[in-house]
Amino acid sequence: MNPTRADQRAKSLRQNPSSTVSTHLCKTLTTTELREQRPTMPSLSVFVTLISLLPLLCHSFSPEAPINRRLLVLLDDLSLQSSHSIFFHSLISRGFDLHFKLADDPTLSLQRYNQYLYDGLVLFSPTAHQFGGALDFQAVLDFVDSGHDLILAAGASASDLVRSIARQCGVDFDEDPSTVVIDHTNYAVLGTQGDHTLIASDDFIQSDVILGKNKIEAPVLFKGIAHSLSASNSLVLKVLSASPSAYSANPNAKLSYPPSLTGSAISLVSVLQARNNARILISGSVDMFSNQLFKSAVQKAGSSKKYEKSGNEQFVTELSKWIFHERGHLKAVNVRHHKVGETDEPAIYRINDDLDYSIEIYEWSGKSWEPYVAGDVQVQFFMMSPYVLKTLATDQKGLYHTSFKVPDVYGVFQFKVEYNRLGYTSLSLSKQIPVRPFRHNEYERFITTAFPYYGASFTTMAGFFIFSIVFMYYKKEMGK
Repeated sequence: MNPTRADQRAKSLRQNPSSTVSTHLCKTLTTTELREQRPTMPSLSVFVTLISLLPLLCHSFSPEAPINRRLLVLLDDLSLQSSHSIFFHSLISRGFDLHFKLADDPTLSLQRYNQYLYDGLVLFSPTAHQFGGALDFQAVLDFVDSGHDLILAAGASASDLVRSIARQCGVDFDEDPSTVVIDHTNYAVLGTQGDHTLIASDDFIQSDVILGKNKIEAPVLFKGIAHSLSASNSLVLKVLSASPSAYSANPNAKLSYPPSLTGSAISLVSVLQARNNARILISGSVDMFSNQLFKSAVQKAGSSKKYEKSGNEQFVTELSKWIFHERGHLKAVNVRHHKVGETDEPAIYRINDDLDYSIEIYEWSGKSWEPYVAGDVQVQFFMMSPYVLKTLATDQKGLYHTSFKVPDVYGVFQFKVEYNRLGYTSLSLSKQIPVRPFRHNEYERFITTAFPYYGASFTTMAGFFIFSIVFMYYKKEMGK
């Protein structure tokens, strides 16, 4: 008997492992089953698409548990993978899944089927004039706008593309591409005599959340270009600043005009936390992340103190923990409000009601959620403006609570918690609730403040009664 077309199709499916349907499924298909499934091929395609997306969904970043994060690392040269291996290994040891690609790779793409493939982007490609594949300037901005994190490291030959991305993040690199940071006072002298472009800086931001609780003792070695912070962006912060004696210029040319960036206006490393809690790190030096500067001994000019190891590794590691939400990441849960003495949340309040409000706030420690303890969390009872502003008390276990009286104003109010603290993700919570006046039968029968009016009413009635008696029974005697 000649084989049917369905039999031939089943045979080809068994022999072709790259077919749409997996091989072990094909081995169980008979001619009859293929005929029965022929009208349902669209459903099978949908099923296969969902299966292909399953790994993406399983590894996607969740604010509820920021773990199993996937990072795309774009390099100018694959040799950076080995020359910067200490930094990359520190990320891998903390559970990150790194994907290394060249910046001009034609297969580059940040998303597939409208789902982002990565949770963070590391750009170690300062000379890239354009990215490969579907990745471009706008795609990087959209990636950040969707709440994902970014590390951008530039260098002495930073391209216009890298400068444009940094500019959109509130950072302006020196416009002259030939300039680097020079400091004749605070430079590293150990093993680099005369190189005033290798800066030894210890001017860190004062924040345990961003840089960790352990103080960075050794200076950080920096060799790269300067940048300044945009005055129009209040969200960007200096993490590592240059000294007052630093300036940005071409080290191989004589200065013919004053430098455009000088002193403490120069930022070496800056961070930004956007309003959607996406975090961005911008550095003017990709060498700052290198193994060479990680292991290098350091001594600042004019100082007799020598350090066997620079502070680069500790600085970069602690900063990357903050960038990728291993520290300073808050979540708020179990927002509750109810009348005092009750447990159920009402649909409406009445003016002058006494109510309780509570919320639980936790911080991600890198492995689990821990109670967040602070004394500056406030709640507003808001309608056009705050009618009530109360600081929440805490039980040191993550629970914040307070009690207050509903104002003597009816309308549509909101419970609002707007929490913004340096280094922490911002919390913005609101819950709407209407407030009504007293009903006609809810007022007290006699109001104390109305007693004068009661007295005036009864006095008027008594006076009218006396007047009526006098008027009716008084008779004027007529003269005889």
